[in-house]
Amino acid sequence: MIEFNEDHSQEMRTHGERDYPFECCGLMLGRFDNGRKQVVETYPISNAREEEAKRNRFLIRPEELMRGEKYAREKGLDVVGFYHSHPDDRAVPSQYDLEHAWPTYSYIVIAVEKGQAADLRSWEMEPDRSRFNEEEIMTR
Repeated sequence: MIEFNEDHSQEMRTHGERDYPFECCGLMLGRFDNGRKQVVETYPISNAREEEAKRNRFLIRPEELMRGEKYAREKGLDVVGFYHSHPDDRAVPSQYDLEHAWPTYSYIVIAVEKGQAADLRSWEMEPDRSRFNEEEIMTR
């Protein structure tokens, strides 16, 4: 289960709308607490993919990830997950998403239809990396 508030949801949705028609991406910072992930802050990152691939792929450069992890550590937080948008597509991870994800983290996918954020769903990878399972979102 992942827990966040409406402000976090809105920040991720707004980021998806702002970057449309390209995929947006970012980190979710917070704490792991008894099998639950609690988001304290979102951390937007610029999609580093080349222009022609940004519509259906995102890339977080290693130095950007390290900068986000350092920022989280300074605040006493962990990276608990990642978020990205799917422009004009469903809020379901792609095969590419599965191949590039890591177990333990939450993966939020935001469907952005014609520039408007729609569905937002969370996914967690099986420990054997075989597939994603939808994860319950608890809003506070």
